Amino acid sequence: MNNPFEYAPAPESRSVVDIAPSYGLFIDGEFTEAADGKVFKTVSPATEEVLSEVAQAGAADVDRAVKAARKAFVKWSALPGAERAKYLFRIARIIQERSRELAVLETLDNGKPIKETRDADLPLVAAHFFYYAGWADKLDHAGYGANPQPLGVAGQVIPWNFPLLMLAWKIAPALATGNTVVLKPAETTPLSALFFADICRQAGLPKGVVNILPGYGDTGAAIVAHDDVNKVAFTGSTAVGKEIARTVAGTDKKLTLELGGKGANIVFDDAPIDQAVEGIVSGIFFNQGQVCCAGSRLLVQESVQDELLDSLKRRLGTLRLGDPLDKNTDIGAINSAEQLARITALAETGEAEGAERWSAPCELPTSGYWFAPTLFTNVTQAHTVARDEIFGPVLSVLTFRTPEEAVAKANNSQYGLSAGIWTEKGSRILAVADRLRAGVVWANTFNKFDPTSPFGGYKESGFGREGGRHGLEAYLDV
Repeated sequence: MNNPFEYAPAPESRSVVDIAPSYGLFIDGEFTEAADGKVFKTVSPATEEVLSEVAQAGAADVDRAVKAARKAFVKWSALPGAERAKYLFRIARIIQERSRELAVLETLDNGKPIKETRDADLPLVAAHFFYYAGWADKLDHAGYGANPQPLGVAGQVIPWNFPLLMLAWKIAPALATGNTVVLKPAETTPLSALFFADICRQAGLPKGVVNILPGYGDTGAAIVAHDDVNKVAFTGSTAVGKEIARTVAGTDKKLTLELGGKGANIVFDDAPIDQAVEGIVSGIFFNQGQVCCAGSRLLVQESVQDELLDSLKRRLGTLRLGDPLDKNTDIGAINSAEQLARITALAETGEAEGAERWSAPCELPTSGYWFAPTLFTNVTQAHTVARDEIFGPVLSVLTFRTPEEAVAKANNSQYGLSAGIWTEKGSRILAVADRLRAGVVWANTFNKFDPTSPFGGYKESGFGREGGRHGLEAYLDV
């Protein structure tokens, strides 16, 4: 995109990952066909090529997987924590050893740039297993009373934007606390979860402790509704989260929901502009904006609006959009044709409602699913682009005059997952953060994650926390 320098191609090799032409369901330690023989294809968002054919789990397969998990739970939960920790440590080390292979696989199946899967996703995946391995023999000291007990079988449904990382967020604490797992990856990104199944076998994990069931929404619904599932954990859209909450209402199932967001990134007039611009870019254009905690609403103090927007547009002009496997690429492909259509429709709505659209000048590839980084200015809180989660590389810019107005606008959302504050004053950071109704508030940075830190939201962004000591509670009877 209007680069001042020409970059030679720097592609990562596809040869480091061997994708089989077909994959089965992973049940009771073995790969198996679906009971009804159904399959679906997973494609590369960057090229639209078919990567593999995957078995599609149905209700009978869900029942078989839950029974395997229930059987495995008896011995797994009885193991001393130190013994469970050995398996988690082993999984973490294998993930590190195979990180290049897994990063390439994730980029092929998801569309995000290789430098994100390589430098962000995979290190965090391994770190979560290492972290919760350390907790496995210390549960008595986690603050939940003496001898806290596992719940049983955990049904987990994960999204497509961070397939392997969301798997780690779910599986690592579940196993550390003595639960067994039936997990459904997203239908557009099933491959890394199936590779993880192979890692479980490589680590010698007992059969049935982890079961992987690729499929569509009906597969996830069957897992959630199964009578012998004790815990449900879901990351995804607010609409599906509400449906899950209705399904488990009146049962004794424990529920964690991490749903949508419309994060506010607040820039005050004393903020370091260049640093703030980098944080804004990271906040909304990381993973093409397909991040639940993305800073998709920029709230900028009026006195520095022009200066900041000029700098931001210059910075967007240097971003490189293209082949996700190229190590120079900043903006990869949108995950699916369906998601691209949603982003496009919401952007067109923004224009129709009178917001001013600006897109970074760039050439979009002829195949695959692509959307140029886009800003909307002259946005009010009544605009759809300021209210609805777009889940794409689209930033809505609003202004404010006082800290009180900034807080009021930031909190004027049905969501409450994340927020960012940019200012040189520590007192302002503390005062504003204390009044923001968001589960995570970053100060002079954005999208920084650590397995020791809890993550979750308020309002329609869900409830419960994942990560840190807090993440253990979701899988314990306390």
